[in-house]
Amino acid sequence: MVAKYGGLANLIGDSIKRRVVVVFVREFSALEEGMKTGRFDFVMARPSDYPARGLRNYGYNYVAHAKPDGQCLIVVPKTSTIKTLAEAKGKRWVFPEKAAYMSKFCTAELRDQGHRPRERESDLRARTGHHRTVPEGSFADVGGVASYSGLARDWQKAGHTVLHRSVVQPYFPLIAARRIEPKQVEAVQKQLLTIEDNPMGADVLKSVGIAGFDTSGRQKLGDLLAWIEKK
Repeated sequence: MVAKYGGLANLIGDSIKRRVVVVFVREFSALEEGMKTGRFDFVMARPSDYPARGLRNYGYNYVAHAKPDGQCLIVVPKTSTIKTLAEAKGKRWVFPEKAAYMSKFCTAELRDQGHRPRERESDLRARTGHHRTVPEGSFADVGGVASYSGLARDWQKAGHTVLHRSVVQPYFPLIAARRIEPKQVEAVQKQLLTIEDNPMGADVLKSVGIAGFDTSGRQKLGDLLAWIEKK
């Protein structure tokens, strides 16, 4: 992880004339605690609800997020007779585990579309512990997956159907602790927006696994939790 994100840390450090050290946090609870106590000067994390909590709960400020934005993709097998989201009502759904960000993301999108899959055994709204199970055969009819997942890429490459694409939300956000001055945040943003002009930029993006950075997502990230938590 230090090698993977070291180049990005160096670019951020160059922009503010400080050394930035990569700290790999394995547990979400440790990430949350680190933001709560202000341990981290910068946080870049996925799923996006963690940086969103950094903004809402712990005084962090938005810096940027990765391109492209994230979406929930509602998918069906290419052999499915379901052609519209409306036709998916009452069918058997499969999502990641209930606490997973993408389950909350997909549920919020379906709510906005007037579609609320019911948590009843008769509807078989199945839950999986990861993103590797998709609706095929008799297990389920419809599923929700993250647009940025390998599963989504493989699904589309195999010719399966994306029934619906949600609104976009910031993916892989970078946030800064309140002690990072506004001028420093601006310097980091400028560095990230021009990363492709940097001799090391292409290697950094390839290493992190993103297409680039966007700095226009402050409002969306700030509103993300309210959108997800809306009943």
